[in-house]
Amino acid sequence: MNTDIATTATNPTPSFEDALAFVRDHAGEARLSSGEPLAEHAAGTAAIMRTLNVDPPAVLAAALFSLTPHLQNPEQTIADNFGEEVAQLVSDVRKLLRLGTVSMRAAQNAMPEAGRDAQAARRVQVEALRKMLLAFAQDIRVVLIRLASRLQSLRYYAAAKITPSPDVARETLDIYAPLANRLGIWQLKWELEDLAFRFEEPQTYKRIAKLLDEKRVERETYVAEAIARLQRELAAAHIKAEVSGRPKHIYSIWRKMRGKQLDFSELYDVRAFRVIVPDIKDCYTVLGIVHNLWQPVPREFDDYISRPKPNGYKSLHTVVIGDDGRAFEVQIRTQEMHRFAEYGVAAHWRYKEAGTRGYGGQFSASEKYDEKIAWLRQLLAWKDDVSEGKPGEQGAVKPWEQLRQATLDDDHIYTLTPQARVIPLPQGATPLDFAYHLHSELGHRCRGARVDGAMVPLNTPLQNGQTVEIIAVKEGGPSRDWLNPQLGYLQSHRARQKVRAWFNAVEVQENIAAGRAMVEKTLQREGKTSVNLDQLAAKLGFKSTDDLFSVVGKEEFSLRLVEQALSDAPPAEPAVEAPEQFEKRSSGASVAHGASTGVLVVGVDALLTQLARCCRPAPPDDIAGFVTRGKGMSIHRSDCPTFLRMAERAPERVLQTAWSADVMSGRGRSVYPVDLSIEATDRQGLLRDISEVFAREKMNVVGVKTQSRRNAAFMQFTVEVSSAAQIQRACAMLGEVAGVVRATRK
Repeated sequence: MNTDIATTATNPTPSFEDALAFVRDHAGEARLSSGEPLAEHAAGTAAIMRTLNVDPPAVLAAALFSLTPHLQNPEQTIADNFGEEVAQLVSDVRKLLRLGTVSMRAAQNAMPEAGRDAQAARRVQVEALRKMLLAFAQDIRVVLIRLASRLQSLRYYAAAKITPSPDVARETLDIYAPLANRLGIWQLKWELEDLAFRFEEPQTYKRIAKLLDEKRVERETYVAEAIARLQRELAAAHIKAEVSGRPKHIYSIWRKMRGKQLDFSELYDVRAFRVIVPDIKDCYTVLGIVHNLWQPVPREFDDYISRPKPNGYKSLHTVVIGDDGRAFEVQIRTQEMHRFAEYGVAAHWRYKEAGTRGYGGQFSASEKYDEKIAWLRQLLAWKDDVSEGKPGEQGAVKPWEQLRQATLDDDHIYTLTPQARVIPLPQGATPLDFAYHLHSELGHRCRGARVDGAMVPLNTPLQNGQTVEIIAVKEGGPSRDWLNPQLGYLQSHRARQKVRAWFNAVEVQENIAAGRAMVEKTLQREGKTSVNLDQLAAKLGFKSTDDLFSVVGKEEFSLRLVEQALSDAPPAEPAVEAPEQFEKRSSGASVAHGASTGVLVVGVDALLTQLARCCRPAPPDDIAGFVTRGKGMSIHRSDCPTFLRMAERAPERVLQTAWSADVMSGRGRSVYPVDLSIEATDRQGLLRDISEVFAREKMNVVGVKTQSRRNAAFMQFTVEVSSAAQIQRACAMLGEVAGVVRATRK
């Protein structure tokens, strides 16, 4: 048995002093990269953690984490001397530190140049970094230790009068201070902001500090006298209230000056205090007393009790003129309102983090994420309020026991590119998901990945904070295995869609290539290599040659029809007796191209009508009208199954219709598209013979669909006719064509 472990098992729990002694013994004269002695940093960080009233393991971890580079086997050594829990906390803090070294580089990479889009990209990256840090820390105490460590470093820089690198200040203002704000740790937040601002904009900081110092004693004296005066009036009115000064910090003053474009002298709340009372009616009573003592500024009164802010914040804000003629702010709220403002669901942290945008009311929130943040804030608040268990109460849960297991339970993981850009992915995402998130082409060409420098299979689930490097070939595409859910290559729905789209596009191109080869081979066999392919496709009823090649390649269109179309092609010089082809136009104007339908709607004038494509009515068919939504009147044959179903569901939308007298008498010049179905025995020249019938009847063919199965040809022609009688004649003539079994109107 290891003697260190045995000793730890029998000795009492190590104390804060034991941890500092351990650090001094092992660190010696070692210093951090900032120049601060390691032992001093350990003591300072642990002292800050103690002010947060955290549990002993968190304080010990805060003292020990910076020592790990100086230990041979840090995790085991710390576990032997201070326990497994402390060792795990130390390990997690070290991981968070490694993320911190690349965090601002990521935000800077998101904004290579100035501009609105670049600023928006940077804000997205910074927000992703905040979420990543919280998600990465499975124990929220790890985040608290990181915040305390950063504050201790800033205190050292300030005391030693050393200017840190610009990244330190910017990272603090963008990442760590907002995290402290979200978690409700105000004593860390304001000091992190002020110290970071001191290094980022030293001249502005000094100017505001000087303005505050010039009148500090006078201001504090005046506020103290005003508070005492108000307390006397409240006592006389028998109102129990807590009255306190409300300090305004330098960074907050500067942000409000910039956000509201105010001069320092125009700020009302540099001198301010807050009144907290038991209930709402007392709020308005106190407001009356305040306005009786001092003259109010009318436009500076806000009643957020009767009209709460969108985030639920409630309070009375008023600005009054003091006896010296200068204004100061008073906030009045109940205890419940104060708790909500400090630890509630909104607590206007989005408003505060939004900076100048927030002061203009421009901010957004993710409700689900905010609720999780609010729960953590409640736990942090409860650590001061909840005892470890009341006498006789079984199973009382310590607040820090809950925090020990608290995570944001985010539905994303946060990974990094080699350039430190943060990439949010769904839980369980793989390097392939990562590649497709960056770019579709990179995903298609992905053949390998390095995660934290080590090669891994492409279906390896990624973890928070890992750096992923994609290895891709110059040309190539995805594997069909990637779509197999059992192999676990892709978790992102978006990535799977991109893979499917690639295979669909490839299949289309393969069909077109195969169809082109088949058609060209047919042209060679028929000796018609000079035929215009665009005209051939149009003759067969296709909009483009690719459409023709695609259906031929999929074997959905018989090459015999191509052969027949070729045999029907006109010679170089038109012969007198050459049969008229599909392109021949009939003498009438087509209703499909805007000509009058010749339909009259009984009792209604100038009503938009259109002929239904499901049954394609033509005079003198019995017809009926059905009122559609947004497309006027749809005209159907009276026996159309679609019309009968719609009429049964909505009889009130059926209108009586009839063909016009000109149409019925044959004087109308419109032509109507109808569908003819032909079933025949497939043979050479069948299509030519059928086309001759349409030509003799002067019927324009506007659409063709054909299919051959087992020497049987099934064809559907859309032709334009002037009357149903013309259809009957055409069907009779088609029935006489050799091989035609049946010719009917569809």
